[in-house]
Amino acid sequence: MSEVTKDQVLTVLAKVRGPDLQGDIVSLGMVSDVFISDAKVYFSITVPADRARDLEPLRQAAEKSVKAMPGVKGALVTLTADRKAGAAPAPRPQPAAAQGHAHPHPPQGQAREKIGVPGIGAIIAVASGKGGVGKSTTAVNFALGLQANGLRVGILDADIYGPSVPRLLKISGRPQQIENRIIKPMENYGLKAMSMGFLVDEETAMIWRGPMVQSALLQMLREVAWGDLDVLVVDMPPGTGDVQLTMAQQVPLAGAIIVSTPQDLALIDARKGIAMFKKVEVPLLGIVENMSYFLAPDTGTRYDIFGHGGARDEAARIGVPFLGEVPLTIDIRERSDAGTPVVVSDPGSTTAQIYRQIAARAWAELGALSPRPAPAIVFE
Repeated sequence: MSEVTKDQVLTVLAKVRGPDLQGDIVSLGMVSDVFISDAKVYFSITVPADRARDLEPLRQAAEKSVKAMPGVKGALVTLTADRKAGAAPAPRPQPAAAQGHAHPHPPQGQAREKIGVPGIGAIIAVASGKGGVGKSTTAVNFALGLQANGLRVGILDADIYGPSVPRLLKISGRPQQIENRIIKPMENYGLKAMSMGFLVDEETAMIWRGPMVQSALLQMLREVAWGDLDVLVVDMPPGTGDVQLTMAQQVPLAGAIIVSTPQDLALIDARKGIAMFKKVEVPLLGIVENMSYFLAPDTGTRYDIFGHGGARDEAARIGVPFLGEVPLTIDIRERSDAGTPVVVSDPGSTTAQIYRQIAARAWAELGALSPRPAPAIVFE
């Protein structure tokens, strides 16, 4: 059986009528780039923001049409709300001054609504200003540290373009869809996990525009059967782009943790991440200095390869808690590559204890911010 092509999908979607039965969703320019992987089709439909709820049947019709195509194993279709989606007729005329223009911020006094995720007590973002600082390794071991401290924990891999959680947790396969488009999360080491890496092959290049990325992220957050969790850790992509803004503006983040290495170049980028979270009023739980120093495995001699203490000094300078410093060791690298994080594969090690201490300090900071007392952690 030949593979399904993008043109074939668009031909089928051209038969789906647009809002109010005027035109079709392809000619109206409502369909995003179509992405196909492993015979599964992914795309979004851009609709006016004020009609997003009413147009759910349109999304269902498009999804049903694509799923019925020969050779298609499944389809993931999301609605992307856009005030500039003028191709679809609006239910009533807008003032001339507002036509074709989206407001980047809600009017004064009308804060953007942040909808929580049922069953999840707190959502913590682990972020970095740049890539290559060990953020994903830190996020996974941080999540496992929270779990080792007695909490119920899940992790969401929000890096759509470069997901790392599947490899770090040694999870393969595809998640199951149970009912009403709800996905059952994958799990290993007692940690529930969701990642785009579970839905597409590891070698697949994700060539998606911002709206599709945002839709996929929110679906992985809200349409997953997380169950009852004390905390969901979100492994953010590096930088301060669409994903970070989506999470900050649409998700009630309880707090954020910034990961940086000690040298000035990394700290410059870390400051950008710190500034972004402050601007969107997400509390900073603290800074972690990763690759803080190197311990030679043969002699135990310590080397400050990237300098030392830069993140601690930065935390003190801006008045943010310093959560701890993680050494650069061959053991962490080898265990991460093998999908056996140090917190679970060598829980008695010094490094595992460092991650547990970081988790305990971050949870204590969160408890201090919360109007309700957080569950107590007994750390030995």
